[in-house]
Amino acid sequence: MIEFSILHIDPAFIVCIKPPGVLSTDEPGGLPDLCRAALGDDNVRTVHRLDRMVSGLMVLARTKRAASDLSAQIRDGIFDKEYQAVLHGCPAEDRGTLRDLLWRCKPERKTYVVTEPGKDVQEAILNYEVLAKTPVFSKVRIELLTGRTHQIRCQFAYRELPLVGDRKYSTREDACPIALWSWRIRFNHPKTGEALTFTAPPPDEFPWNQFQ
Repeated sequence: MIEFSILHIDPAFIVCIKPPGVLSTDEPGGLPDLCRAALGDDNVRTVHRLDRMVSGLMVLARTKRAASDLSAQIRDGIFDKEYQAVLHGCPAEDRGTLRDLLWRCKPERKTYVVTEPGKDVQEAILNYEVLAKTPVFSKVRIELLTGRTHQIRCQFAYRELPLVGDRKYSTREDACPIALWSWRIRFNHPKTGEALTFTAPPPDEFPWNQFQ
């Protein structure tokens, strides 16, 4: 069985770490399936997604009411996610905002930056801050203001700052999973309304350990 970590258990939801290569959606062998088996709870369901090769914090609902409430928080912008990533190279500014028009090519399952509005074109916005850097890498914190498919990967690669380990948007041969980690999530408890924050640092392995 695939190893994964459950960080917090509540009657309404669970918080866990999704391993790389595991689907976040409700598929055989996906994260909800793993959680159901681990908890003996058939009601676990996904309310948000991470790309298959991306790792880090995820919240899964344990009741229909919790799933509905958390989904509403996501739609209303209350549910907040922050990521960390390791880039090849370093942005010219230590902090900033990336704003692009993204077009999703469904046959290729790939996202592209485009210059003109059109069918399947959506605006993508993120804020970033450089946390650390070496002569070849930089570690950045990312706040997504929109949630487009492959948004982080595409926007940085477009600026010739591809994520380490990204085999879709980079031509580099990195011997590691993609260095993109969901490290902080904030939302309101679906039953009590209490503001909750959960954090988990990236693993102590390449390329994250290059900044110690």
